[in-house]
Amino acid sequence: MLDFKIDDVENNFSGQIVQNLGNNEYVIKINGDEHQVKILTLDSRGIEFILDQNYHTVKYLDNSINEINLVIDNVPITLNMHSDLDKVVFKNSGGGGTGNAQLALKSQIPGKVVSIAVAEGDSVKQGDVVCTLESMKMQVSVKSHRDGSVKAIKIKEGGSVAKGDIIAEIE
Repeated sequence: MLDFKIDDVENNFSGQIVQNLGNNEYVIKINGDEHQVKILTLDSRGIEFILDQNYHTVKYLDNSINEINLVIDNVPITLNMHSDLDKVVFKNSGGGGTGNAQLALKSQIPGKVVSIAVAEGDSVKQGDVVCTLESMKMQVSVKSHRDGSVKAIKIKEGGSVAKGDIIAEIE
């Protein structure tokens, strides 16, 4: 289930896949209404699909932690995805809690390591960016869950991490 907010539109939209019909066809539910969608092409530049027998194109322009700029059927749109995604990732990485005794900063999402912002031995404050991951075409900053010194970095730039993998040890 995903929640989206479109700039200049008052409503939020909820969407989910209800059934996979095979052959790139799905039944989806948007704000409680079911629709049939067939994916024609899907790549890093965009997507072509048929929704309820109408052809549509979406081109990806650029994105950040919680928003994507798109062109849908030649109309530019900014989608604000989970507006608290960065806070959710931070909290679930060990931050924002009271038990700061935890040394390991863990990834809460699978992704590719785009950049590493710290080195072993660096001092960090809670909330400082440790690395940036790319997941589902979005870049997410992983922030330190505590004040301390970077004891070890467990990832490599260009490498991949799975959910739960240790990114760094901070003591």
